[in-house]
Amino acid sequence: MKTDSITARMLRILSKAIIFAMPKRNFTTAEEANKYLLTGDEKFKIKNGDCFTCGFAKSVLTPEDIENGKYFIAGYDSNNPATGVLDDMFARAVYIDDNTGSGGVVMCAVDAVGISRKDINRIRKIVIESGEIPLLKSLNICATHSHSAVDTQGLWGEKIYKCGRDEKFMERLCRLTAQAIISAYKNRADGKMFYSVTKTDGLQFDCRTPDTFDSNLTVIRFKSFDESKNICIVNFASHAELLGSKTKSISADFPAYMIKEIERNNKNCDAVFFNGAIGGMISAKEIKKVYRNTIDCEQYTQQFGKILGEIVNSLDDEKELVPRVNVKSAPVNIKGANFVLILARFLKVLNNDIVRNKKRTEAYIFSEVGYLELGDKDIGMFLIPGELFPELFNGEFLSEKDAANGVKAKYNVLCRQGDAKHKFVVGLCNDELGYIIPDNDFYLDAKMPYINSGNDKFGRNHYEETNSTGPETARTLLDAVEKIILSAK
Repeated sequence: MKTDSITARMLRILSKAIIFAMPKRNFTTAEEANKYLLTGDEKFKIKNGDCFTCGFAKSVLTPEDIENGKYFIAGYDSNNPATGVLDDMFARAVYIDDNTGSGGVVMCAVDAVGISRKDINRIRKIVIESGEIPLLKSLNICATHSHSAVDTQGLWGEKIYKCGRDEKFMERLCRLTAQAIISAYKNRADGKMFYSVTKTDGLQFDCRTPDTFDSNLTVIRFKSFDESKNICIVNFASHAELLGSKTKSISADFPAYMIKEIERNNKNCDAVFFNGAIGGMISAKEIKKVYRNTIDCEQYTQQFGKILGEIVNSLDDEKELVPRVNVKSAPVNIKGANFVLILARFLKVLNNDIVRNKKRTEAYIFSEVGYLELGDKDIGMFLIPGELFPELFNGEFLSEKDAANGVKAKYNVLCRQGDAKHKFVVGLCNDELGYIIPDNDFYLDAKMPYINSGNDKFGRNHYEETNSTGPETARTLLDAVEKIILSAK
């Protein structure tokens, strides 16, 4: 939406002035930002290895001094220091190799609301420079999007203009996550890999039109030949925000209890959760009661996780994957249209790597996208650096007459990209760009864009835009994914 008010024009001018005046030290070169990006396979192979080799490891990230009130809970209101622990924050890492000689892949999940690519690269630096994992071709680190974990981004500090990220905690998080990744490689064993998919019923809720989401729960399971290792990878789309805004306890939210249920009922099992396309906002069915705190949020969180775990445990139609792993990633520059986020970067509340154009009037955020295939084109994972609106995956957009901007959405949506039989999004992967919104329904407040939530002609609230990098983000990311998939053929 175009904003024409005097206030909006003044804010745009102020944004350009801030970008122009920002010291050079606030910016990063492309070489620096992409130094530790492992781009994977130049071309996707069609040969198989003899077997899969996989390993798992985890690290506890919860600070020992959590009760002293120095760590802020991220995801709800600012200035909410944690005073206790309901369950621990973890980094859980899986190493996967198909033994074709092309190298291994790491997928790691961190219990956090989001992690900037700058911090992702700090972890990558430790792993890569350790030399402990030879022939590593791809290293991907995702946030589970827990709204009850320690602030890893900086947006939930004591004041809106003060960073809530504790640097000593972040140094420890990076070190321990790297340690889990290296240990996953050392814990590897040979075996077989399987997958299964099921539709869930009545578990999710879309807080914004169109009412659409990926209801699939996908499980990828590795079983070692000697039965010593059983690794369960789960993908499901839902905000991990079920403890509600009044919580004072650190928690990984519902994924913690899903994992406990899976591991409790499976011998020698280690489980890891990767969130999906959760923009919109996709959350649990009773989320409105959670928002109003009219239910026991702790009980609901634990119950929701347990239900998901029981669904995983009930699956009995696993299909075997041939030993083949293809992956490709590429850097991408995202236009920082949201001047509030650029201001937050200027104030060092955020720490994303950014660059400005030659005229010094626009800022761009260094990020990345990726695509990973398992088996003979059986599984296709889109590695997306933020909270993707599901319609950008499945094509179920608002119609021209129902969209806020009165136009048709025109995208090559992700479900039409690649040749895999079953596809899904791994969200908040290698970055957190906030909500990734289709441009036909990207609507800003006319007077205070990116500050106040806009209300369109239908009376619909557009809160998500205030937490988005801008209307061009979705197209930039989807075009980048299409490019790497076509180049890998």
